[in-house]
Amino acid sequence: MQVIYNFGRDDASSREALVRLVASAIKSLDPDQILAAAADGLEFVDSRPLGGVWVLDGLWRELEIDKTFQRMRVDGGLDASAERVLFALVANRALASSPDLSAARWVNEDVFIEDLPATTEDACHRVAGWLCEVSHKLEEEVFHRVVDRLDLEVDLLFFESSREGPRPARGSSQDAGGSEKLKGAGKSGFSCVGPPRTGHEPRESVIGMAATRTGVPLRVWSWPGCTDDAEMIRQAKDEMKGWTLSRVIWTADRACPAAANRFALHQDDDHHYIIGEKLRSGTAEADAALSRQGRYQRVAANLRVKEVHIAVDERFVICCDAKTAQQDAETRAGLVEELAELIDDTDRLSFAERTDLHMEISARPEMYRYLRVTTSGLLRIDVKAVKTEENLDGKYLVRTTDLELPAEEIALGYMHLRTLESGWRDLLADLRPIWSRGETSVRAHLMLTWLATLLVRIAENRTGLPWPRLQRELDRIKLGTFAARAGILRQRTEITEEQRDLLAALALTPPPRILQIIPASR
Repeated sequence: MQVIYNFGRDDASSREALVRLVASAIKSLDPDQILAAAADGLEFVDSRPLGGVWVLDGLWRELEIDKTFQRMRVDGGLDASAERVLFALVANRALASSPDLSAARWVNEDVFIEDLPATTEDACHRVAGWLCEVSHKLEEEVFHRVVDRLDLEVDLLFFESSREGPRPARGSSQDAGGSEKLKGAGKSGFSCVGPPRTGHEPRESVIGMAATRTGVPLRVWSWPGCTDDAEMIRQAKDEMKGWTLSRVIWTADRACPAAANRFALHQDDDHHYIIGEKLRSGTAEADAALSRQGRYQRVAANLRVKEVHIAVDERFVICCDAKTAQQDAETRAGLVEELAELIDDTDRLSFAERTDLHMEISARPEMYRYLRVTTSGLLRIDVKAVKTEENLDGKYLVRTTDLELPAEEIALGYMHLRTLESGWRDLLADLRPIWSRGETSVRAHLMLTWLATLLVRIAENRTGLPWPRLQRELDRIKLGTFAARAGILRQRTEITEEQRDLLAALALTPPPRILQIIPASR
């Protein structure tokens, strides 16, 4: 006789024998039979990515945005689940790969949001609408939370604006199937200067954002598409005056050197600006900078700078970014190759046919600059123009009114803006499908994008990795759902060493192995 359980006494030899007995018995069973015997009918029913949501929720709670919203939502008459719905909308903006997928369906079918097993489209719309009403108050509350929690430097503010139009209807000449682009779409910064744009569609809008030197967004704005650039700057500065900011330097995108916009940025004695433009822009300052001699100094792995003296009241720095230079070179190589194919064997064409082809190419300025027409009307690659462009690859002219800021800080400040633009535009791309719902909806979705960008930038700053790569690795942490007669069990996958290092860099604890147990209702 062998005792396998003795109600209180732990006999190690008996337990070891029992383990050997079980191991021997399961050799004759199928995997399904083993699972059924061990888990009393346990079935694997669902698997969803967990890591990305877990990280965003951890940062959300660390910044106490959940408590801020819970305190504010009482005045709005929203129920207790509204905070979870708001977080789900923000996470959807940062994680969802398809902008056409509704947030409610994403929550119900694709991810696991703690304390939010399911939601509805109506609940999402109610929270989004209320968010629009309290946007300014929420922005200021979150600003103080973020600055205190992260100990941010807020002396360098980036201002980025993007002019976007509504998504064209399917089948129209402006749909993805056609080559025509929306008028004004894709332009950013202050590239559209001049009088109010009365010719634009009434639904077109301009959206802007102010952020710190580390790319953490502080506030967002939206204006009608006809708003003048200087007016946007003045409003942004006026609304930020009441915030507890130290010395402010406004950093804006290229083509802002228009005098009216520079004056709007520098109208306060204690506010300076950093503005950049490409050296190939053809402005008087760009041409003057090219004529100045001097050596570049390396200030970062991919960045070299050279200060040039052009004016008394402004400083000018030429930045040469190796990564951007490589991208410019690859783009030019593709254009030159395409142009060579177009003009190949055109000498046998008639003069009228070559003229038609010349006019067709002239409609593409990015390619037309590399075309040369001989005195006899033949089409050739302009080798001299290609060589001139090579010398300008990755180079920007950056100007500032701050006479004390080091040249490397000027250059790095502007390059931070360009990095910020990339992630900001990625998230803004999802705004277009919902713009037809009106200005209120635009404002609400803009606030969601701002909150999502806030969490994303904090994660990027702590890990040093771009968000797409970070999300891809984190979403390999899956949450499996198992159902049995006794209830439902949710268990995560094993965490790899790389995932554990990422969570440590984010100052977040890994999710528990058993995340949730729901007993069956009796």
